[in-house]
Amino acid sequence: MTSDRPTDMTPDHSELVGSVLAGFAFYYPLFMSYLWMAGALFYWFRFERRQGSRVDAPPARATHPLVAVLVPCHNEEDNLLDTMTFLSKLDYPNYEIIAINDGSTDGTAALLDRMASRYPRLRVVHLARNQGKAMALNTAAKLTRAEFLVCIDGDALLDPHAIHWLLQHFEWPRVGAVTGNPRVRTRSTLLGRLQVGEFSSTIGMIKRAQRTYGRVFTVSGVISAFRRTAVHDVGYWSNDILTEDVDMSWKLQARHWDIRFEPKALCWILMPETFKGLWRQRLRWAEGGTQVLLKQAGLMGAWRHRRMWPVYIEYMTSVVWAYTMATLMLFWLLGTVLGLPVPFTVRTILPEWTGVIVGTTCLLQIGIGMLLDRGYDRRLARHFFWMIWYPLGFWMLTVFTTIVAFPKALLRNRGKRATWTSPDRGIKPASR
Repeated sequence: MTSDRPTDMTPDHSELVGSVLAGFAFYYPLFMSYLWMAGALFYWFRFERRQGSRVDAPPARATHPLVAVLVPCHNEEDNLLDTMTFLSKLDYPNYEIIAINDGSTDGTAALLDRMASRYPRLRVVHLARNQGKAMALNTAAKLTRAEFLVCIDGDALLDPHAIHWLLQHFEWPRVGAVTGNPRVRTRSTLLGRLQVGEFSSTIGMIKRAQRTYGRVFTVSGVISAFRRTAVHDVGYWSNDILTEDVDMSWKLQARHWDIRFEPKALCWILMPETFKGLWRQRLRWAEGGTQVLLKQAGLMGAWRHRRMWPVYIEYMTSVVWAYTMATLMLFWLLGTVLGLPVPFTVRTILPEWTGVIVGTTCLLQIGIGMLLDRGYDRRLARHFFWMIWYPLGFWMLTVFTTIVAFPKALLRNRGKRATWTSPDRGIKPASR
C-alpha cells in the first residue's frame, strides 16, 4: 500500500514554482540584452559599416521633393528660438516649416508670430485650446502639399543633413516611415548623463535589433519622417493614444508599410533631469505602449500580421516579467519584515555571484552601444563611467512604470483625448 504523503524524494511544487519565477526574473533581461546586442551588431555590419559614420556626407540626390517639417508646440517659449535657428540652416533646398501652437499658455504664440516674419519658410497655425500632439500633427499634415513629413518636437535641434539621410529610404515605395537617431543634450546632472548612455546602450541598440529581426516597435516621436500617402492610408494620428508615435508605427506596419531606422539622421533633444520628471515621462510611455498593445491585440490572430508577432510577444513578456519581479520583491520585503513560510521566502533580490554576470553584461552592452554610436556623438566616451549600471536601472524603471501603467491603460476611457502635459526639459541655466 502506497502512502499519499510526500517523501523526501517528492519535489516541493512551491519551491519549483519559486525557482522558475526567480530564474525567469533573472535570465529574461540577460537574454534580451544579448539578443539586442547580436541584432544591433548584425545591423551595423550589414548596413552602417558600408556608409561609414560621417554624418556630413549624405548620398547625392537627383531630385529634391518638397518636405514639410512639422513642429507641434505646447508651452515651448524657452526652446523654440534654438529649434527654429537650427531648422533655418538645414542643408536641403526644398522644405517648409509648419509650427502648430496647440493652446499654449505661455509666450509661445507671440514668439511664433514674431519668428514667422523672420523665417520665410515658416508657417504658423494656432489652435484655440490644448487638443494634443496628434491633433496638431493631423492639422499640419492636411495643410501641406508635401509628400514627405518630418516631425520633430518643439525643443529638438535637427542636424543640418538629417533630411537627406531620412529621404534616401523613401526610394523604396513600401517604406512608410523612417525613425531618426535622437541624442541627449541635457548632461548637467547625473540623471542626464545616465540617459546619454541609455539612448546608446538601450534605445539605439533596440532600434537596430528590431530592424534586424523584423519590425520596429515605435518610431521616435522626437525625430521621424513619414510618407503622407501612408499616413493617409492609416487614417492619420490617433487622438486618444498617449503615445501617438507608437500607435502610428503599429498602424503603418499592420497595413504592411515598412519602417526603417536611420542612425545618421541626428536630432539633439532635452530630457528630464529630475526623478519626478523622468517618472512622469516613462509612465506616459508605458501607459501609451500598453494602450497600443491592447488596441492591436487582434494582430496576433492573423497570419498576414505574423511579422508583428515577435514585437508583440516581446512587449507582453516584458509585462509578465515586470509583475514577476514585483511579486518577488514583495515576498522578499514581507519575509524580511514579517517572516514567511519557507516555500514563500525570497532570500535576497540583490545579485550575489550572479552579480558578475549582470555587471559583465552591462559593461558589454554599454561598450557595444558606444562602439556603434561613437561616430555620431564625439563626447560619448567621457560619460562611460556614469553609464555602467544604467541598463540595470532601465530594467528597474521598467518594472515600476509597467505595474502602474498596465492597470491605468485598462481603466482609461477609450476615446478620451490625449492632451499635452508640459514635460521636464532639464535643468535650466540661471538667468544672467
